[in-house]
Amino acid sequence: MTFANSDEVRHYLGGIFQKAFNDPEIGQKLVATGIVLQLDYSEPDSTFVVDMASRRVGPAADLPQPTATMSMAATTGNGYWQGKVNLPLAMAKGHIKISGNIASLLKLAPMTRKLYPAYIETLKSDGREDLLV
Repeated sequence: MTFANSDEVRHYLGGIFQKAFNDPEIGQKLVATGIVLQLDYSEPDSTFVVDMASRRVGPAADLPQPTATMSMAATTGNGYWQGKVNLPLAMAKGHIKISGNIASLLKLAPMTRKLYPAYIETLKSDGREDLLV
């Protein structure tokens, strides 16, 4: 199963960043990176920006110019947040495309691993077991 529409993609795949910002350990580390990340998802199409410094997630028009961009299918993003997608391998296979400040972006990966349980719990609590990989 996949996300029904772009709103669901933003809710789940953007919402995990809001959870990250609220985490006392991870939030500060994300803010310190200063990265402005644009996420371009397909199937269904959804684009939003995560401004680490201001702890905001929203439409590109409302946030600063991105310093890095990641593009992938929404199912790949869903799998990543469940710990089922290896970022370097997915990049090598072309499942995830990255442009911009790649080095800084790759530094985020170890921090995000701590969010896998929170993402999975959100899916379960929302009755979206169909999205579990």
